[in-house]
Amino acid sequence: MSSPEVSAPQGQPGLDPRVPMGDRRSRILGGGAARNTWIAVLSTVVFFTVVGVLVVRSPGWPTVRFFFFDGAEFAYAFPEILSKFGQNAFIFCTSEILVLVFALLIAVLRSLPGAVFAPLRIMAAVYTDFFRGVPTILVIALLGYGMPALGLKGLPDSDRFWAIVALTLVYSAYVAEVYRAGIDSIHPSQVASSRSLGLTRLQTMRHVVLPQAVRRVIPPLLNDFIGLQKDSALVAFLGFNEALLRAQIIQANDFNFTPYVALAVIYIAITIPQARFVDWLIARERRRREGATEL
Repeated sequence: MSSPEVSAPQGQPGLDPRVPMGDRRSRILGGGAARNTWIAVLSTVVFFTVVGVLVVRSPGWPTVRFFFFDGAEFAYAFPEILSKFGQNAFIFCTSEILVLVFALLIAVLRSLPGAVFAPLRIMAAVYTDFFRGVPTILVIALLGYGMPALGLKGLPDSDRFWAIVALTLVYSAYVAEVYRAGIDSIHPSQVASSRSLGLTRLQTMRHVVLPQAVRRVIPPLLNDFIGLQKDSALVAFLGFNEALLRAQIIQANDFNFTPYVALAVIYIAITIPQARFVDWLIARERRRREGATEL
């Protein structure tokens, strides 16, 4: 004789007695992933709330608030600094375009096979090692002050010009290594197949290797360009009238560090959306590879 079928109470499908208690709890809370998300959000809110309370109740908070977070000073300094930020935008946008081209050339030179191209590979390796080892601000100082001091006819003496050159040289060394990692990630069988079809080495690099390599390294490239945007503030070392120098002038006049906070807000407003865009690109590339692996 079979046992009578137990029906769930009407209007409460999640309370079916045939469903284990753990599954019912997961349905009510929205599943394990949703529950973990809520726990992470709540723990983060609690942590930063505790830190904020400790900072605000610290004995030196009134002094810190006056010298770093003065509302009136921020309202005065922010538009002044923002008006000069266009100079920074021009410098890092121009540098980014030059870096994309020059770094790709360096990466291709380092990837050339054969003993004939050994001198080019050595020169490219020395270039990347040197400019990755020297601090950016030193390169800016050496070029910005040293090159005009040579007094050579036809040599530019513009602070903006040498700032762009310095940033291009330094970041080309980093980006070249990113490009080279993408080139090395292409399987040698693709190169061999292209050569067997009659393509020259240059055609193989241009039509087969580089398109795939560049597509793979877009996220790390964007990360390097976020760093380039921040390092554009170093051109203030040359006395170039840009956002950081304007913040320094206001700080020196008012004896208040709030202008630096205002400049930090501008950089954060620009870099955080770009960082989230990089995360989205990485996640999309991961899903694409996982889908290709399943197929």
